[in-house]
Amino acid sequence: MPGLDGPALALEIKRAQAVTMRERLRSTIITNACISASALCVVAAGRGPVFEAVLWLGALLLSIVVRGMVGVILTKWDVLEHSPQAALDAMTVGALISGLVWATLPWVLPGFDATGKDATLYLMMIGISTGAVLMGIGHSPISLAFAVPPHLSVMISLGMSGGVGGPLLAINVLALTLILIRSSRISQAIFVSNVSGKLQATALATSLSSANGDIMRANDRLEVLANCDPLTGLANRAAFNTALLTGIEEARTAGHQLALLILDLDRFKSINDTLGHSAGDALLIEVGERLRASLEGPGIAARLGGDEFAVILSGPHALEDSRRLAQAILDRGRQAIMLGGQPAVVGASIGIALYPDHATTGEDLFVAADMALYRAKDGGRRQWREFDPALRSQFDRRHQVEQDLGAALADGEVEVWFQPQVCLNTHRVVGFEALVRWYHRELGPVSPPEIVAAAQAANLSDQLTATVADAACRLLKRLPDLGLPSATVAVNISPREFDFYCVTEILDSITAAHGIDPALFEIEITEEAILDTLVAGEQLKMIERSGYKLAVDDFGAGHSSLAYLVQLKVDRLKLDRRFVQGITAKENQEIVGAMAGLGRSLSMEVLVEGVETAEEAEALRALGVEMAQGYHYGRPMPVERIESWLADRVVVPQKQIA
Repeated sequence: MPGLDGPALALEIKRAQAVTMRERLRSTIITNACISASALCVVAAGRGPVFEAVLWLGALLLSIVVRGMVGVILTKWDVLEHSPQAALDAMTVGALISGLVWATLPWVLPGFDATGKDATLYLMMIGISTGAVLMGIGHSPISLAFAVPPHLSVMISLGMSGGVGGPLLAINVLALTLILIRSSRISQAIFVSNVSGKLQATALATSLSSANGDIMRANDRLEVLANCDPLTGLANRAAFNTALLTGIEEARTAGHQLALLILDLDRFKSINDTLGHSAGDALLIEVGERLRASLEGPGIAARLGGDEFAVILSGPHALEDSRRLAQAILDRGRQAIMLGGQPAVVGASIGIALYPDHATTGEDLFVAADMALYRAKDGGRRQWREFDPALRSQFDRRHQVEQDLGAALADGEVEVWFQPQVCLNTHRVVGFEALVRWYHRELGPVSPPEIVAAAQAANLSDQLTATVADAACRLLKRLPDLGLPSATVAVNISPREFDFYCVTEILDSITAAHGIDPALFEIEITEEAILDTLVAGEQLKMIERSGYKLAVDDFGAGHSSLAYLVQLKVDRLKLDRRFVQGITAKENQEIVGAMAGLGRSLSMEVLVEGVETAEEAEALRALGVEMAQGYHYGRPMPVERIESWLADRVVVPQKQIA
């Protein structure tokens, strides 16, 4: 049987025998003492006081006392449990000593009459021996150790008594002895069988109970696995779906609100690709811990898969609670996480939708929260947004843009226009910025941010970049004929595109195909890419090694690392439009002047975007700014108009500008 067989079963049987015989020892020695006292009385009644009989009784009582002390020691020292065979051997020796003392009775009494007046003692000896066998059914050696010596003594004394009766009685005693021996062994076998059956039944019951416990624990683990994300310990998607449906039903019954937050990490794929899946897993675990820490009150946090998480909040103040939670998550997200031995700040975007204000079913509520999430991502990273009903039409528009972009790229409907960049001192055109344009047949004009976002969602970012780069190269080939051999053309690259493909490989193949000098091809990136060295650093270094000019767009809108600007050998800083507005104010002038000085100190060109008036241009020139771009000089235009624009352009001397 499982759990109890072989030596283990034999040991348990020995323990059962030892315990049984120890339990019967008390009654055995009491009975022995009483019968031995009765034997002395019989001797005294037939012979009077006999010294030898008293001496015999003393020896017998001494053996009984010793047996009792042995029994106490066996119990006190726990020998029955640890060494049951030793306990059985000790009790067997004690029984043998008592049996031998009984066996001496016919031989210590003077003039023992075996078939006459002392025959009663024979009956007492045979009776106590038989009783010992009956009481010692648990262990045959103990009972036989006591019973056999008196029987042998009786047989020998009867055989030596003379006459025919003595030997005949001895033969009968011999037969009785053999029967008792056989009976003792059979009784022991029955006892062992019963104990073995009981032990194995108990072992089986214990095994079944243990198996049942294992099954219950396995079921508990399966239930946990069925409802928990194994990596973060948060609820999984299945548990989330159930909780969302249950929560909506409970909110409907109680008349409460239910808020759903959908959270998506920024650039998780790049971390996986750059540092490996172990770093990605470590990031997800840390995000799960931060999510738990931010969730102060009741609520359910879940990992839906990949880098997507969700939180369900319910109650009369669910909307306010969701806003506080979203901000707490973003605040915690600003704390750096050690990944691959270096600190990284991994942001998140969050969308919030509310039952019953925004949707009345779990599916619609999830869609609403997802729309809000897309709105947060479109507006920039590390922010949260609530669902707005107007988002549904925006979602439909975005979906159609994503669906039609591939065909538009293939059919040439996506165009590239160019806006000139001018030197403030000489008024010469020093370059152009490539800007994507698309007029959708049904939706009308599609803004550049919409086009970029749709390309990322539809996995068309590489095709869009290739389209813009190809147009930029074609313009660069024409510029020498237009009198601008050293003019550059700038192409905007979103840092998010570094997640999906190798920008340098695409640009290298296109510039090589057109025979373009990479030094005339400028790549504009935002400050965000400068800061995110973990993801963008390697691609920026590849851009530098290929020889392209590198410009930082919207400089001053974030918090660039000057050390990294120098390390990357940035060629140009493009100041954000916000510094041009109100340039006549002293504060703005000081800021722009400082940035212009910074550019000169770092040997970087400084270009200001959004210049719309001559006054702004003059103020910037006076502050030491080298170049400008904006409607004051020229709006974005198709490549076909550049030649006529250059021909019609009149350079006005700086002194004539009011």
